[in-house]
Amino acid sequence: MKNYHFKLILVFYVISIIVIFALGICISLAFRGVPNSEEITMKTLTYTFVAIAVLGVISIITTFISYKKMVEPMSRMLKSANPYQKLDYLESDDNDDLNGVISELRKDLLAANTQKLQTDTILKHMTDGVIAFNMDGDVTYINPAAKYMLELKDTDNTFDKIFSRYKDKDINMEKIIYLENWTSPEKKIINKQGTMNLFFVPFKDEINRPTGVMVVVQDITEHVKLNEMRKEFVADVSHELKTPLTSIKGFSETLLDGVDDKQTERHFLEIINDNADRMEKLVQDLLTLSKYDNQKATHNKVEFDLGDLAKRCAEKFEIEVKKKHQKLECLVTADVPKVYADIDGIERVIINIISNSVKYTPDGGRIDVYVGFVHNDAYVKIKDTGVGIPSKDLDRVFDRFYRVDKARTRKMGGTGLGLSIAKEIIEQNDGSISIKSEIGKGTEVVIKIPVSKQEKNESEVE
Repeated sequence: MKNYHFKLILVFYVISIIVIFALGICISLAFRGVPNSEEITMKTLTYTFVAIAVLGVISIITTFISYKKMVEPMSRMLKSANPYQKLDYLESDDNDDLNGVISELRKDLLAANTQKLQTDTILKHMTDGVIAFNMDGDVTYINPAAKYMLELKDTDNTFDKIFSRYKDKDINMEKIIYLENWTSPEKKIINKQGTMNLFFVPFKDEINRPTGVMVVVQDITEHVKLNEMRKEFVADVSHELKTPLTSIKGFSETLLDGVDDKQTERHFLEIINDNADRMEKLVQDLLTLSKYDNQKATHNKVEFDLGDLAKRCAEKFEIEVKKKHQKLECLVTADVPKVYADIDGIERVIINIISNSVKYTPDGGRIDVYVGFVHNDAYVKIKDTGVGIPSKDLDRVFDRFYRVDKARTRKMGGTGLGLSIAKEIIEQNDGSISIKSEIGKGTEVVIKIPVSKQEKNESEVE
């Protein structure tokens, strides 16, 4: 633009010179034949050249003033208002400037395209769903996560088609846009994929005018599940503590009122003591779980022989097994490398599993403990011929306070936390625990523990 005004003034200057020369010639021809015509002609030529010189000076001054007062401010205004002001130079005669402008434009376009691709990639691989709508309610963008979470089809391409199925949630686009301060931006819905939290945000242009709505979809199924488990856990703890406390309070009040029969008094005291023991065991189990949850449990990690540990654990049940006429054997099926783990914790788990097998295996039944080695894991398998567990309960046996038969478990002194603690201990030793069972045919529990790195390296060398 800076060259156009120079060209325009130059054109006017040339036209003015032509006009002045034409006037001078006309004047000279008009006075031809008149006395003193030669003098008049010379004066006319003199005035013509003077006029041309004055016109040149005026043109220069006009050019300078117009550039400073009009062209330069306008150029600055255009540069500040238009991010693509470099296009004004595309008609420049300077090839170097033109090449420079084209190069800068190419860089800007490449940067913009790269940024767009990065944004698209981020949105495409987000775990949260994102949907954008224009003012007409049409979908302008949607990522795969949103389609999956809301179970959408290709034909679900408008706001009403997507959210009309949730009429009870009162999801209205006009309210979201125009009643932003009066409408909750969050809605919770439930579908086959789980529980979803929808967050609605109207987006606006540079003059704060609404141009559409953005929806963010978050899968909060696990959060809801954990919250329900927390509520259930609190209720279970309250119930487990309330039952023995009620017994203790009832029998202690009876004793305070006075009991003449010494045998009855002793029986009541035994009941109180049993309930106190049950409460103590429950509190200890809860404290143990709390320590593992908060990573505060002390771990006595050492290298030890898993076969020897399993045999020592089995020997502790000799008296109970004889009382029930059961058969308990511990067999080491291979040359098992030493493991590196919390020996006290692993011992507690093995004892807990064998104890359950002894409790729930009828008189004359059989419990087998196998110790072996597969790949990089040593394992302990406890298999019994007990009553078994229904298949519908297998997925929940490691949940806290979950009991297959609550009445029988309480009668046998269980707290419903043994398997939960076992799972925490094994997982914090980088191992795993699994269970298989069938009603009337017994239960099989497998505990896997990684072998120590030194033993692993030695076995690989061999």
